[in-house]
Amino acid sequence: MARKKKVESKKQSASGDTPAAAKQPPALRPELLEELLAAAGGPAGLTGKDGLLRQLTAALVNKALEAEMSEHLGYEAREEPPDEQTNRRNGHRTKKVRSNYGVMDIDVPRDRAGSFEPQLVKKHQRAFAGFDDKILSMYARGMSTRDIRAHLHEIYGVDVSPDLISRVTDAVVDELAEWQSRALDAVYPIVYIDALVVKVRDQGKVENKAVHLVVGVNLDGERDVLGLWLERTEGAKFWSTVLTDLRQRGVEDVLILCADGLTGLPAAVEAVFPRAIFQTCIVHMIRASTRYVSYRDLRPICQDLKAIYTAANVQEAEAALDAAEEKWGPKYGHVFKPWRTRATEWQPFLQFPAELRHAIYTTNTIEALNRILRKTLKTRGPLPTDEAALKLLYLAIRNAKATWGRGHRDWLTARLQLNIHFEGRLPDAP
Repeated sequence: MARKKKVESKKQSASGDTPAAAKQPPALRPELLEELLAAAGGPAGLTGKDGLLRQLTAALVNKALEAEMSEHLGYEAREEPPDEQTNRRNGHRTKKVRSNYGVMDIDVPRDRAGSFEPQLVKKHQRAFAGFDDKILSMYARGMSTRDIRAHLHEIYGVDVSPDLISRVTDAVVDELAEWQSRALDAVYPIVYIDALVVKVRDQGKVENKAVHLVVGVNLDGERDVLGLWLERTEGAKFWSTVLTDLRQRGVEDVLILCADGLTGLPAAVEAVFPRAIFQTCIVHMIRASTRYVSYRDLRPICQDLKAIYTAANVQEAEAALDAAEEKWGPKYGHVFKPWRTRATEWQPFLQFPAELRHAIYTTNTIEALNRILRKTLKTRGPLPTDEAALKLLYLAIRNAKATWGRGHRDWLTARLQLNIHFEGRLPDAP
């Protein structure tokens, strides 16, 4: 009877019916910590292949698995089982599990009926305590399979196969597909579109392929990548597919869409989001038009171009363009041609006040993300497939989200200006 009460008490504790104070983990005695540190031979002996943390983790996991078995059978080890319990303990099986502190030997208890399903270290589980996350993190930072293997062996004393790394990273494919089809907000005040070139092997040859990123700024000023699209060729049909996908995922309105030099995009924007203002990226305009300017003349020409896109209105901008072309035209006539032929694409920027211009200024928002992605790609050779390219970029975006996705510091002021210029198209702030 006493044994039954003891088991019932354990079950009650596991179900969460105990007071909150009983759930608090006990504080470790300082004397015990000193003893453990001394046993490890100092801080250097805590981590690594034979470190104390690996031994402690293994011991605690084994203890927890024994507790799970006791819960499953209804009696403790080395106790007489209840009369109604016909199932019994049936020894252990040793299992090697990768952990943050190296490979651990785990003793998994067995029962005669074969009905025990451990929860802490499940059947077929070979990694513990976020080990797979470490592989994904290294992969997302551009480390090759060889580099990941060498790093894990050096730091944790763990030997992993290339197939394991592939399986871990391939597990992201379903997550990527779900992310790519997730529901989006109804309104995005600003959307940026840009392309990033990746090297991909295709039928034995290495090709440069463009991965197109769509970044949206939501009503709170926070930035988010809305999707990735990989395509060999651009055109109105391709961009119509991309924009239609955004609409099908819930986007009803875009106020300003900022991009540059993407064939067929303006026509697609007009067809799918006819009320959106299409704005060419000013920074891309400057880079493209000054590509063949000598270094000596680059700074003064850029200063004169700045007078164009910082002008108070279109009339002042055209006057600044005339003055700059008169000054530099005889030597660099090609600099001013795109500013003339694409005037309708960059001039919308001039209708906004300074506060709003600063918030939407060019594609600095997406360029900051591109720097992170290029750094990831820089350390990698050609990627084996299109899927591998998208998988790598998705993981890099996921890692960058914590710091890159924050909103513009003057967003509240910009939001007020957007309400004025796009009256009735933005929902009221909560």
